[in-house]
Amino acid sequence: MDIKENNESPVLRSTELQLHDSVCARTGTLWTAVAHIITGVIGAGVLSLAWATAKLGWIGGPAALIGFAGVTLVSAFLLSDCYLFPDAVNGPLRLNSYSQAVKLYLGKTNQIVCGVFVYISLVGVGVAYTIVTATCIRAIFRSNCYHRKGHNATCSYGDKNNYFMLLFGVLQIFMSQIPNFHDMLWLSVVAAVMSFAYSSIGLGLAFGQIIGKDISSIVFRLTLLCCFCYQPVKNEEKRQIEGSVKGSPAENRGAKVWLLFQALGNIALSYPFSIILLEIQDTLRSPPAEKQTMKKASAAAVFITTFFYLCCGCFGYAAFGDATPGNLLTGFGFYEPFWLVDFANACIVLHLVGGYQVYSQPIFAAMERVLTERYPQNKLITKFYGFKLPSSRGVTVTLSPMRLCLRTTYVVIITGVSILFPYFNEVLGVLGAVGFWPLAVYFPVEMCILQKKIPVWTRQWILLRAFSFVCLLVSVLALVGSIYGLVAAKLR
Repeated sequence: MDIKENNESPVLRSTELQLHDSVCARTGTLWTAVAHIITGVIGAGVLSLAWATAKLGWIGGPAALIGFAGVTLVSAFLLSDCYLFPDAVNGPLRLNSYSQAVKLYLGKTNQIVCGVFVYISLVGVGVAYTIVTATCIRAIFRSNCYHRKGHNATCSYGDKNNYFMLLFGVLQIFMSQIPNFHDMLWLSVVAAVMSFAYSSIGLGLAFGQIIGKDISSIVFRLTLLCCFCYQPVKNEEKRQIEGSVKGSPAENRGAKVWLLFQALGNIALSYPFSIILLEIQDTLRSPPAEKQTMKKASAAAVFITTFFYLCCGCFGYAAFGDATPGNLLTGFGFYEPFWLVDFANACIVLHLVGGYQVYSQPIFAAMERVLTERYPQNKLITKFYGFKLPSSRGVTVTLSPMRLCLRTTYVVIITGVSILFPYFNEVLGVLGAVGFWPLAVYFPVEMCILQKKIPVWTRQWILLRAFSFVCLLVSVLALVGSIYGLVAAKLR
């Protein structure tokens, strides 16, 4: 059954410039833009923020979170001015993808460099998601084991971690046969809902750990307080705020420095949304001007996200202090209520099943586009076969030999790398450090300088260059620290 399909990704579009509007009707508003940004930003990285805050301490942790929020906001403002080309006010050309903007402003070479960083980040996210999913499945087994046998029981399941990764890989082989983004809207919606669910549960559990023994006792006390004017007894256990200004200690000063840099990489991963900003801006109606709405949306989204991140990081550190786990929901600072811990980890798994495909589809589309353009007459590449599912009332599934082989090979490679390097915080640190400076800072700064024709050595030019250099320095330190941590963890 020969079927022609368009596997073009809406995230990384064709390199050919589209001189006409790709959106028939732009109906987006300030609040839809805020929702898109928050949905795109909040993910599994939020679970490492308590650990990062613990390494940086009560001053360094919140300061780093606020600092990265500021960098993200500046980057968003610079990039939103680049939506119209060549003039920021009159256009006339609308740029609806990050890659397209880099090509027009900075040239083909820079677009290739940008693409390399984007694809490295996308591949890295696949590895991270595989690791986190296996850890969460393991956490569910451990939570049930502790509930049955007691908190002092030996409930490791460490030998099952690789099997959980393989199980996730097999599932993704089937999921990866989804043709493109247009056929997976439902998956994105489910992933977004799950993201908010487990992030909120982690925050609530950390807060409950500070003010009481567990969530059940909190609910019980509140009920008694409201209904029977309950008064706490004097000898009732009270919680104290854990942690210190210097952060959690390390074996020596050198190890502490590496952990500080690695923590910066974890925070760097949690904020930027530069890759999707222009696509979101392209959905906004006007008037007012799209860039004005986008700047307001970016400010609101960054404020909300920063508040949420500060709560997760600070409450988690306050609850566990120096013993703060790398992953707030799988490090077993929480034992009860076990069903809530299980539910939160199940939400993570469901989110990552969908999130894996969201980040993999652009890679699939790019690889398949290259092969199709290079070998247009090869039937193995261009041919599709239809299969009718038994007892499905005529439902037909189309499969391509190229898609089946290519996407399966990709998932197998990602799963293999994850098994070799199953280290959550170290992998997140490398991902954050690699993508932060080039994608969130360098390209937006360079495009802004060219569009506004800022003269060399003027105050604005110097400030932008200094801003870019400082962010580069932070990214390099975070990358070195995260790679060191990854190698050290592998050699233990």
